[in-house]
Amino acid sequence: MSDLVPGVYKVEGSREPSLPVIFDSPHSGTNYPPDFGFIAPSELVRRAEDAYVDELFSAAPARGAPLVSALFPRSYIDPNRSLLDLDPEVLAEPWPDEIAPGEKARLGHGLIWRLCPPDEAMYDRKLSVEEVRRRIDLYWKPYHAALKRVLDDVHHRFGQTWHINCHSMPAISPPNSPEGATGVRRAEIVLGDRDGSTCSAEFLALVRDTFKKLGYQVKVNDPYKGVEIVRAYSDPLAGRHALQIEINRALYMDEQGFEKTAGFAELQANLTKLIDHIGDYALSQVAAAKAAE
Repeated sequence: MSDLVPGVYKVEGSREPSLPVIFDSPHSGTNYPPDFGFIAPSELVRRAEDAYVDELFSAAPARGAPLVSALFPRSYIDPNRSLLDLDPEVLAEPWPDEIAPGEKARLGHGLIWRLCPPDEAMYDRKLSVEEVRRRIDLYWKPYHAALKRVLDDVHHRFGQTWHINCHSMPAISPPNSPEGATGVRRAEIVLGDRDGSTCSAEFLALVRDTFKKLGYQVKVNDPYKGVEIVRAYSDPLAGRHALQIEINRALYMDEQGFEKTAGFAELQANLTKLIDHIGDYALSQVAAAKAAE
């Protein structure tokens, strides 16, 4: 199953995975395309990265669970946004297809970012339809196609899937945050299942309780509920469970210097324990389903 498109995505893991579990990291990419052309300060643009998240979950493939990672930055085009969530203000001309900008697009952080948080202009110009289509066709669509292929292959193999969508978050809420206030100290772990719609309550409880037993403070759907990827690829009634995990960056990195801290190794080890717990649970669920046939 291992696959690589340079600068776009990588899929790590066996072509015959031993677990019905998939991890993806859509925001850890650091390969900035040469046509990006942003004018915002690079240190602010880099803060959009979910830095090192793919490394934190890097034990997954060896454990039997594929890991799909984007290699491009979300600030260029965000794979965790719907293609409909396009801000018309970023465009130099009318978009020829349907769009339905949401709250993130209104704030300048939709599919294509108009603003670099907190309020820096990302570009000194507006983008052409051709430029945006290129980003969609060469980056957004290939990432989604790779993730969907892995999910479908694993579902076909096991009859069920458990998908973890992996992210990191600033330790303190920034301006225009979901909390509605700046300076709120966040939990160490936030789990998002879009208010119970993307995975079973049992699976959510397993992940929540595992984190708590490992000593972490956990919140559910507060302030992050999960966005496009868990929405698009979940169907619990069909055995397709998806859960978003947000990890507080203060646990493992210096948010100003973008460097790993001493906490990185401990967190990575604990996430490997989580991977094992999820894998054991998923295999038990598959076995139970087969026994009931």
